[in-house]
Amino acid sequence: TIAKAVYNLIFHRFEGCSFLANVREVSKQHNGLVHLQKQLLRDVLRKKLAICNVDRGINLIKQRLRCKRVLVILDDVDELNQLNSLAEKRDWFGLGSRIIITTRDEHLLKNLQVDEKYKVIEMNRNESLQLFSLHAFRQDHPSKDYMELSIDVVSHTGGLPLALEVLGSFLCDKTITEWRSALEKLQRIPDGRVMEKLKISFDGLDDSQKNIFLHVACFFIRKTKNWAIGILESCGMFSEIEIRVLADRSLVTIDEVKNTLSMHDLL
Repeated sequence: TIAKAVYNLIFHRFEGCSFLANVREVSKQHNGLVHLQKQLLRDVLRKKLAICNVDRGINLIKQRLRCKRVLVILDDVDELNQLNSLAEKRDWFGLGSRIIITTRDEHLLKNLQVDEKYKVIEMNRNESLQLFSLHAFRQDHPSKDYMELSIDVVSHTGGLPLALEVLGSFLCDKTITEWRSALEKLQRIPDGRVMEKLKISFDGLDDSQKNIFLHVACFFIRKTKNWAIGILESCGMFSEIEIRVLADRSLVTIDEVKNTLSMHDLL
């Protein structure tokens, strides 16, 4: 995402930094906001603190971070109480701090003193083709024999990065006949039916890979890959190779630092 790219570009300029991913999803779990507060403090201070409730977490954030110049990303916020619990006011953090919020609900930002807003625009055809090609051909442009087919596939994704990544990964190393078959399926799906377009890649998995995908989606999001593999293999599933296949298909993401599993919420 753009937020992650910005984070990776500038995090080294700050005394501490934290990227809180999937705030919407995490906050809805049991003690989700407390979990996010713990992660914020642990990321910045490099140590674990005991937090028994949200109010205690707010007080600790104010006390421990008010003199630190930090970079905090709050990714996918959808309720005001999430902001109130994690970064309600500027004076919670030191001078020069930067708090970046991503949300699908612009109204939330009206209740905060936001300096600048950036509305993400849909990628144009050339940008879409480049992103698609990076996943389908491992280069920034289509192979000559696949140029026309690539343009046709891209035109049916609506500029959605996730669809471009998933479909590109699915079509990687496929024959022209297989590309044409996938394109025919895309052409039958009405505009806006994103899930059906993504399902083309899911349908291309074998039964074992589908089974692992469903287990990851239901039980292992934000769990470490090694822990998930241990559980799955204890149940007789050979999951390590299958998880790598899912990652190669852009259906599952493996955090390179924390080695945890994640998945786009549309999936």
